[in-house]
Amino acid sequence: MRNSIIFAGMLLLAASCSNENESVEQFVDNQAFAPVTIRVSDFSMSFENLTSTTQTRSTDVASYNGLKVITLAFYSGDTKVYESTQLRSDETTYTTFGHFSCNLPIGSYKMVVIGRDLSDGDIFTLTSPTEAAYTSEKVRETFSAVQDVTISNSSAQNLTVILSRVVSMLKIVSNDNRTAEAAQIKTTFSAGGKSFNPSTGLATSDKGFWVINHPSTAVGATISVFSYAFLTTDEQEMDITLEIQDADGNTLFTKFIPNVILKRNRKTTLTGPVFTPTSVANSSFSVDTDWLDELFVTF
Repeated sequence: MRNSIIFAGMLLLAASCSNENESVEQFVDNQAFAPVTIRVSDFSMSFENLTSTTQTRSTDVASYNGLKVITLAFYSGDTKVYESTQLRSDETTYTTFGHFSCNLPIGSYKMVVIGRDLSDGDIFTLTSPTEAAYTSEKVRETFSAVQDVTISNSSAQNLTVILSRVVSMLKIVSNDNRTAEAAQIKTTFSAGGKSFNPSTGLATSDKGFWVINHPSTAVGATISVFSYAFLTTDEQEMDITLEIQDADGNTLFTKFIPNVILKRNRKTTLTGPVFTPTSVANSSFSVDTDWLDELFVTF
């Protein structure tokens, strides 16, 4: 069974509601409005273990620590008529994390919901239902959903929105020990990108990019670092280059791992002698669609 993690939200049109967030645009006077409440509440996570026994559990979205930011936006055509962002760490941005309230006029909209992790220095922009991007160095764990919403009157309506994970994770694990001069690892993806289409979850750029990780483990210990990427297809093959660098960013030596298969909602793990300047042999492996079942590659 495919392992996935999804967030279920409920859109309720009620007789009245309180605004927890501000609209980015003001609507014209004398227009009929409908109060809208969006509740991002529960998610389910399924995983398949080595004996193929499937287990499922559910919990409230607030309990998933990997989701630190939720952005809600409504678009009328190309115009963004409402946007609100809640930060888990800032209680002034919400009354209940994952609950939104707003007023929308009668009309048809694209509703966009983005859930993501957050670290210092992150810059994320939502431009349209088909364009969003991390313009800072790293991609974070990201969930996305786009849905058509039509408000024809003020009568109550119930809609469900599902947030799906749209990134692939690459994990680097060393089977040798970190040396004193090795301060950081630069990982270069030959394809994929840091921008994506929220409607499809696919990358809008295939030029590749690089990220730098600073191992937190001490000198003389093995390391484990990871990064995320958006793919142009559900499964994408690309080359991965590792540059072991000193504290000044000088490259000590380079590792090249060709033909690595990444998949959305999938973790691929590369394991090998990261801190030993040896050549990297080609590796062949298979990929499935599970997130929690890792794909291990030895190099």
